Amino acid sequence: MREIFRNLLRRKLRSTLTISGIVIGIFALTTMGSLAEHFNSLLDIGVRYAGATIPVQAPPEQQGALLPLTKQGEIARVQGVAAVHPTYQVPAKPGGSAIQLGAPDLITNQQTGAEQYGLPAPNFAVGRDLAPGQQGEIVLGPTIAGDLGTRTGDTVALPVKPPGAREDFVSHPFKVVGVLTKNGQTDTFGYVSDADARLLLADTLSPTVRSAIDVNTVAQGFAVFPAKGTSLAQMDAIADRVNAQVSGVHAQKPSELVASFKSASTTFTAVFTGAAILALIIGGLSVVNTMIMAVSERIREIGLKKAVGAHTGQIMREYMLEAAVIGALGGLVGYALGLGLTTLLDVLGASSNLDIFLVTPRLTAIALGFAIGMATLAGIVPALRAARLDPVTALRSL
Repeated sequence: MREIFRNLLRRKLRSTLTISGIVIGIFALTTMGSLAEHFNSLLDIGVRYAGATIPVQAPPEQQGALLPLTKQGEIARVQGVAAVHPTYQVPAKPGGSAIQLGAPDLITNQQTGAEQYGLPAPNFAVGRDLAPGQQGEIVLGPTIAGDLGTRTGDTVALPVKPPGAREDFVSHPFKVVGVLTKNGQTDTFGYVSDADARLLLADTLSPTVRSAIDVNTVAQGFAVFPAKGTSLAQMDAIADRVNAQVSGVHAQKPSELVASFKSASTTFTAVFTGAAILALIIGGLSVVNTMIMAVSERIREIGLKKAVGAHTGQIMREYMLEAAVIGALGGLVGYALGLGLTTLLDVLGASSNLDIFLVTPRLTAIALGFAIGMATLAGIVPALRAARLDPVTALRSL
């Protein structure tokens, strides 16, 4: 190993340039890969949520229309339906910027007991869940909590009054009783009781609509839950039965939602693969060039080693090990730079809940293993060239 480092130091500039080529490739692999890992982790969570519930809303031609709560009972009687919850959703910050990097902050009603049908149970970073039958309480995801600048025990007025709001704009006080742990799916949601959700929904309706209906008799949609463990195919069949047996509603097949998540995951995986190919091209060519030059410069040394009994395999191992060391050095530096940059950007974005990178153990193993493996493979041809040199011819060269 000492001889390998001595050989690398013979041509410091060339070794530095070679290692720099690998650094660039692994840096790109780490940063782009961590971006893909982050979004894929969110998509995986989305698949889990989409695979546990059947969303029911108004038909496409009546998009946005409110549904009578009586439909809840009709849907509940469909074969395969274990539970039905009305759904309400209003923006926490109405009239926000049209340009938004993340998901919008929303207030929705809590689906109490949904975890028994397959949805992940809520995990609290601090505080507690909503008290049964209690109004004026809210549980926040970590992102919306940060956006609102609130913590457990605070009282927050929701929806947030936007600049230039009408004089009759109404906000309601809510006590923050709990903040959830980060999970990538419910981070931007605030959860309130059904009664509070209907209260907030009423404020979003025009005076004409509000006077024409009783908001306590309608819902924006329904979340339909089959028994836990129901397959996607069976859930699709339930959605078909809801559409056939309940008029005036549209149940979306969960398989369609899952497919959309998986399609997006394929896109980000392609980004990851592209970064790996970039690393291969940049790093591999630089290693091949350096090792060929090293063989050319050390022909006499190779001949001497073979003359005193060094075997072909020993010569090959020596040069491939040297290539692997180059790859390891470049990989470590490139990975460290990529890790440092992604960590720094996530820390800087933490104040606005804008974390977009995720360095996983899998990515670490791929980045370092790829650097060493790629460099070792790139050193095979130069190593073969060195191992096949005729010792007599090599000793004659100067």
